[in-house]
Amino acid sequence: MKKKTAIIALTKGGNQLAQRLTTHLPESVILSNLSTLPALSTLSTKGNIHNTLAQAWQKHDNLICIMATGIVVRGIAPLLQDKQVDPAVVVCDEQGQYAISLLSGHLGGGNLLAQRVADILKGQAVITTASDVLGHTALDLWCRDLGLAVTDKQGLTRSMAKLVNTGSVSLYSDYQLPSLPKDITLTTELRCADLWITSCTEQQVEQQGRVVLLHPKALVIGIGCNRNTPAEEISNALDHVCQVNKLARESVSKLASIDLKSDEPGLLTFARSHNLSLDFYTPEQLNQVQGIAASAAVLRATGAKAVAEPAAILCSGNGTLLVQKMKFPNVTVAIAEIRTPFAFCSRRKTA
Repeated sequence: MKKKTAIIALTKGGNQLAQRLTTHLPESVILSNLSTLPALSTLSTKGNIHNTLAQAWQKHDNLICIMATGIVVRGIAPLLQDKQVDPAVVVCDEQGQYAISLLSGHLGGGNLLAQRVADILKGQAVITTASDVLGHTALDLWCRDLGLAVTDKQGLTRSMAKLVNTGSVSLYSDYQLPSLPKDITLTTELRCADLWITSCTEQQVEQQGRVVLLHPKALVIGIGCNRNTPAEEISNALDHVCQVNKLARESVSKLASIDLKSDEPGLLTFARSHNLSLDFYTPEQLNQVQGIAASAAVLRATGAKAVAEPAAILCSGNGTLLVQKMKFPNVTVAIAEIRTPFAFCSRRKTA
């Protein structure tokens, strides 16, 4: 079983500290074997520690390094990619006095891990992220918790800087929201907003380069397709529909179709590869949706008057049909909108 946390130590004292930590961190593994060595492990040589860090970097979500901070910085420097994917790194001294959140403090959970290590060792967590120090909302964590996709990472960084420097940012939303942190203020004027929660991809001219788009999981895709349609063809059709209608692919939450397609390889592959749930409906359920244009050919083949549009509407909880069916050689696509995509977040928060 994959261990979530790797604890790396260089000295006998560090190894003893690692043993203490692993008893409190059940999903951890010690990557040094110093119990029988009188002095430093071979891990302490430059090449070996760098190799150990590189291997742990690929296999573990968290790294706890019991060694000098400088050694860790030099070791991980070539490995750094992006805070979205880099593991959390916490550096601890051999006495357990300090647990430093060095990397991926927010999204990676490094700040929480540093505090946990400090609590276990009865030491002090060292956290330097400005939002935590000043008591402000960590926007990246807030977006993650609400399921908001951020395509403009630099823009979000600018907004985070503004929040830290001025104490607040303004938000415009196309959807009803759960209660907001005190330092995120809701505005009814888009031109005044720093952040915009929307399923759209097009900014207004006066907002170009300033407002940061945050895409919620608010779109449901209804799909009809011929037998043995490849996943790539389905994906290309959806890309085209989203592009033409200026909708964010990142806002796609679910897929829906008729139950006759429950074993369709291309459709199943497409859903799995994009980590999307796929709901199926019987012809009787689809035929209950009102106001949908019927297709004689679809009715003869499936028993349903239509597939893509009613499937999208049903799956969205009887939401709004944003995009009527668009036909391609082997695929039909329709898009419906979930009216309250944050309803679950609200229930969870008050539960």
